[in-house]
Amino acid sequence: MPAKAGFSIARSSQAPQRARLWIPAVAGMTTVMKDIPMPKVLISDKMDPQAAKIFRDRGVEVDEITGKTPEELAAMIGDYDGLAIRSSTKVTQAILDAATNLKVIGRAGIGVDNVDIPAASAKGVVVMNTPFGNSITTAEHAIALMFALARQLPEADASTQAGKWEKNRFMGVELTSKTLGLIGAGNIGSIVADRALGLRMKVVAYDPFLTPERALEMGVEKVDLDTLLARADFITLHTPLTDQTRNILSKENLAKTKKGVRIINCARGGLIDEAALKEGLDSGHIGGAALDVFVTEPAKDSPLFGTPNFVSTPHLGASTSEAQVNVAIQVAEQMADYLVSGGVTNALNMPSLSAEEAPRLKPYMLSLIHI
Repeated sequence: MPAKAGFSIARSSQAPQRARLWIPAVAGMTTVMKDIPMPKVLISDKMDPQAAKIFRDRGVEVDEITGKTPEELAAMIGDYDGLAIRSSTKVTQAILDAATNLKVIGRAGIGVDNVDIPAASAKGVVVMNTPFGNSITTAEHAIALMFALARQLPEADASTQAGKWEKNRFMGVELTSKTLGLIGAGNIGSIVADRALGLRMKVVAYDPFLTPERALEMGVEKVDLDTLLARADFITLHTPLTDQTRNILSKENLAKTKKGVRIINCARGGLIDEAALKEGLDSGHIGGAALDVFVTEPAKDSPLFGTPNFVSTPHLGASTSEAQVNVAIQVAEQMADYLVSGGVTNALNMPSLSAEEAPRLKPYMLSLIHI
């Protein structure tokens, strides 16, 4: 019976792990054995242990080294083919300059504003994220903050625990029949819309990429931004931070909102002009605001702190046990697929490729990565 090609992993405590590949004899040729270095990944932020297990199970060597300074990371990154991160690690031009072997960066989560994507693209490094792993968790957090604003729950809790029993002080509003304005109707926004419709709210959505067919499927009304601002009782934001979305709720646009509007942001700091938001809260034009994200994080001295009808949380949108496991599993699977077989999923700077397509397109891979 002819020999079959295969590989095993040679492990040594004193040398990098290598995959040993057997190429069988064909038509009288001699069987050859070749050692191929195993791909090596650094996990530089705290991540669920399942990520490291998946890497190892897929034949990828992995080191879990967290909490390093930028200088320390730059000193070690040259040894790695892949870098798995969350939000703490900042992948700057300096880090990429030192990453002489780097092929892929995987962000366990959605936001990639901590990665210099143009610089990564220029070096031929694929940047991936996990856009679906924490979508439900973030959407639920937005809904929770909407309830907190509607019924003044944080203030009522603090007052009651202080022994005041101010039953007549906290007069809330129902969500039923109110209009929710959705800025951004992608993965998370569409889940928020679904939950809001279940609460019998009316949902209007502003998103340049939302088609009429998709709006109909979601059960929302597609509108322009000015219409949304004028009609919405609650506004929730679910867009990335780009040059086009920065301060989308500017002082000018906040002035266009319905008096008493309540605003929720679980997306990215910088989508709202925070100084103008405080002015609106102080004047009473804005009825309430709940932020999970801030322009500067950690937010330790925001002028919004202590403002009446303001609720804040410390970037907890993705902070559930389920979401942490989901994004860790997904980023490890995606990165391992790319390093082992060339398959590309959820890349931000190149098209998706199946493992079957990757070998045929390998000579053109650099040209597929775009800035």
